[in-house]
Amino acid sequence: MSSDQSGRIPRRLLGRTGEEVTIFGLGGEGVLRTYGRAAEAVDVIHAALDEGVNYCDTAPAYAGSLDYYGAALGERRQEVFLASKTHERSRDGSLRLLDESLARLKTERLDLWQLHDLRSAADLDAIFGKRGALEALVEARDQGRVRFLGITGHHDPAILLEAMRRFDFDTLLVALNAADVHRLSFARTVLPEAARRGMGVIAMKVYAQGAILNTGAAQHSSGRHGLTPDEALGYALSLEGVSTAIIGCRSPAEVARNAAIARAFTPLPPEAQGRLEDATAPRADSVAYYKKPA
Repeated sequence: MSSDQSGRIPRRLLGRTGEEVTIFGLGGEGVLRTYGRAAEAVDVIHAALDEGVNYCDTAPAYAGSLDYYGAALGERRQEVFLASKTHERSRDGSLRLLDESLARLKTERLDLWQLHDLRSAADLDAIFGKRGALEALVEARDQGRVRFLGITGHHDPAILLEAMRRFDFDTLLVALNAADVHRLSFARTVLPEAARRGMGVIAMKVYAQGAILNTGAAQHSSGRHGLTPDEALGYALSLEGVSTAIIGCRSPAEVARNAAIARAFTPLPPEAQGRLEDATAPRADSVAYYKKPA
């Protein structure tokens, strides 16, 4: 059962999909991105569902994640909005991945299928070219094997903006945290465009694999080591247009902590957001390790 029965995790519309998703979603990192740890992974998935989490993220590139969900969901499949991805850039390769993914997940349909980790103009040329991956996405949607289509990225805002210009996607999964504003900002470029298009926005890397958190690293000039999880998650959820933030978890205890933060969340005013951005400035490069080099 949920560790906190005081109320359910708040939900927001996932853009024009019309679906309501919990503001904390289960990400594909943590114990889910492993092999041979099915018992632990299934416990984490069940813990998330017991907490009321209804957005679940996975991908073929995430080690045994698909198999873990396949083992865990069963009759609980209808409780979740299940999102996966294709890292293949061709139509045939993507359809093959979809077949394999549905079999491993033990489900007949994805709620969201996304183009995984868009990085370069070459990616876009392959995806949007003849027999590219976009053909697979549209075909699968027309066949009812996926409901909605999205893109993901954390490397270069310009690539995501160009992808959005070329096709009317339903969702955007993008790196968003308090250090984002200091270089190649997604929040100041991609986020407004997604809002203009009515896209649902899923935030990732809100903790930057812990790099943004107070973990005992060298203290910077403001006297702080980093942000607390409450601040880091609160910042991402306070950005206009964000529907949910996905977080990879290593244990049911981590699920419970993130669910508690989500339940207690109240939007941060702009001045509070600015203070958190300032606090990340000395470590911005290490926090934004996932962006293309300067």
